[in-house]
Amino acid sequence: MSLKRQNAIMQAVRARGTCSITDLAAELDVSTETIRRNIPPLLATGVLARFHGGVMLPEGREEPPFQRRMHINYAAKKTVAACVRAHIQDGDSLILDNGTTSAYVAEALQNHSNLTVITHSVQIAYRLSARNGNRVFMAGGELSGEDGTATGPSVISFIRQFQVRYAILSVAGIGLDGEFGNFHLFEADFAQAALQQAQEAWIIADESKFGREAPVKVCQLGAVDAIVTSAPPPEPFAARCVEEGVLVLLPEQEGVAAPRRGG
Repeated sequence: MSLKRQNAIMQAVRARGTCSITDLAAELDVSTETIRRNIPPLLATGVLARFHGGVMLPEGREEPPFQRRMHINYAAKKTVAACVRAHIQDGDSLILDNGTTSAYVAEALQNHSNLTVITHSVQIAYRLSARNGNRVFMAGGELSGEDGTATGPSVISFIRQFQVRYAILSVAGIGLDGEFGNFHLFEADFAQAALQQAQEAWIIADESKFGREAPVKVCQLGAVDAIVTSAPPPEPFAARCVEEGVLVLLPEQEGVAAPRRGG
């Protein structure tokens, strides 16, 4: 019973990233004392970390492995993906990077047809290739064993051969001063190259990315056309978006057509 309950605790924390003891007790329909008795083994093995009043997935400046990141804030990421899906039309062309939110976007686009997709991610290619007349162009290079991503100069050269409607890019952190960041230098290089090949550049990020530090600069706010996120951004950042003419797309705005720079 304890093992089953610990699995349920892990599923709840993976879904949200963090959970209070009170929330876990309510969700699992047990007492807070029962939750507290079941947490120590999870803390001891390192799969959870404690904060005052609750537990969270351990997370520092380094990203956890890809499959684990797929579980973090997955509900918010799926919300972002659904919002993107509402704006992408059949026949559109796009560059997608290797982020977990991008993987959810690829899943959300599986019923679209005649898309042209350029990516360096095996995860993205697998989800969209051989479907509904879609064409997927996969960049070659050294393959990362952690997430199945091609890296290296050949990847950048490859994507520069294409002109697309959208560059849809994930980031690790969004500074409230309007700077987008990633954890890895190559991912920043990929994003910067993709920005140059697209009529519109969209940043996809769940709400947890706002105010989060990431050491490698990607670009400033003014370099993108839209941010697709799961909840309204902090007010200072929202004000900067208005000043820079950057569209903020939220789930409740899914029915609103996004302006096309090339249109």
